[in-house]
Amino acid sequence: MEGTPGTILVLPGGGYQRRSPHEAEPVAEWLESLGWDARVVPYPVGVRHPEPLDFMRREVAAERAAGAARVGVLGFSAGGHLAGHVTLAGECTDAERPDFAILSYPVVSFVALAHAGSRSILLGDPSEADAAAVSLESLVRPGSPPIFAWHTDADAVVPPQHSYRLGAALADAGVPHEVHVLPGDVHGVGLAEGTDAAAWTSLAAAWLARRASAPTA
Repeated sequence: MEGTPGTILVLPGGGYQRRSPHEAEPVAEWLESLGWDARVVPYPVGVRHPEPLDFMRREVAAERAAGAARVGVLGFSAGGHLAGHVTLAGECTDAERPDFAILSYPVVSFVALAHAGSRSILLGDPSEADAAAVSLESLVRPGSPPIFAWHTDADAVVPPQHSYRLGAALADAGVPHEVHVLPGDVHGVGLAEGTDAAAWTSLAAAWLARRASAPTA
């Protein structure tokens, strides 16, 4: 941890019912190649809200207590929702909130174009108000941490409108952000090696380099 810009916690996707291996250790290894400490977080799956959020609050706080200069999160799909949730949720303290987030084809909204599997596992059969309360676009506030989000343009499982909705909310609140929509029609591509969407890694690497040089709180 000493001598690195900080730690990034990796949250694989899997619809809140599993954690996809190709979005786990290979991603942590890529982040380490950029000079960051990184580890995969075995967040709970198959459980109801708020258990995953509460788990991540503890994980972020533990990294800070261990001396990380910065704590970031990088999540995919449902893991992207959880990464965004711990970054944006109002109940998180400063110690529990990441300094930044990278969200890869994230589940953003449980109201519009909701991913039915993630919504059912995390929330059961929620009211519209309960669904909105955990939708990332409704949690953005001025002063929220910087967010980088990316999607493929023809993702039919979690459509790119999720990232568009989040980007619009971040822009309205004046939160530093980048949103990239890249060619592709397959959900869950991870590092996307050998595809046009692989460009996300170089874009994210440049964004992380700016995070590494930003002042710490």
